[in-house]
Amino acid sequence: MLSKTIKHVLPDASFKLLSSGRTDAKVSSLDGIFELFLDHEPVQDLDVFLLLFNRNLPPDIRATEIKTTTKDFNIIKDSKAKEYVYLFSFGEKNHPFCAPFLYNVIEYLDIDLMKEVATGFTGTFDFSAYTARLKPNTQVTRIVDLCEIQENDLINGSFFPEVSYKLVVRGKGFMRYQIRMMMGALIQVGKGELSKQDILNSLDSDKRITLTTVAPGSGLILNEVKFD
Repeated sequence: MLSKTIKHVLPDASFKLLSSGRTDAKVSSLDGIFELFLDHEPVQDLDVFLLLFNRNLPPDIRATEIKTTTKDFNIIKDSKAKEYVYLFSFGEKNHPFCAPFLYNVIEYLDIDLMKEVATGFTGTFDFSAYTARLKPNTQVTRIVDLCEIQENDLINGSFFPEVSYKLVVRGKGFMRYQIRMMMGALIQVGKGELSKQDILNSLDSDKRITLTTVAPGSGLILNEVKFD
């Protein structure tokens, strides 16, 4: 959609658009970053271009800032850190308007145990159990700088439940479905279907257990992308 809009706004331009990453279907992004290469003339007035760009983007996409960069910057290869947030609630069925943003578990969850277990994902581990259709040569050892469950203060509304929660995960890179499977495993912990030791075993290549629960994409948000 971004490329389509640029073609409309700059009909005679030859360009390439690169992204700092991609998300699964139904995952929201509050901080997507893209790099635009123009083959010939640069954008003359960035402020005017930003206004025109936003005017032609669909309602669910907003460009917040544009600035020039240098040829040394590589949006794909340069070191970056990402923060994902997964929103969820439990104990009572939510208002239907919550569905695009907030995963709802009607059963009771032991949230204190989930909070305790979530911190165990922080560190360097083999996350082979937390991805699907693992391809050869995939880097399965990943570093998670932070993994915590907190009360949700990121998104709210009059139709939200009185209390909801967020799983906050920070790191340099994640495999396909990794965070959604971490969330799924924590929900199983909250339901009593998995133990704390099961989660520890899932991160140990010598004691690997198979995980099958992938939390829905609609609860996941790419919250922040930072470059060194």
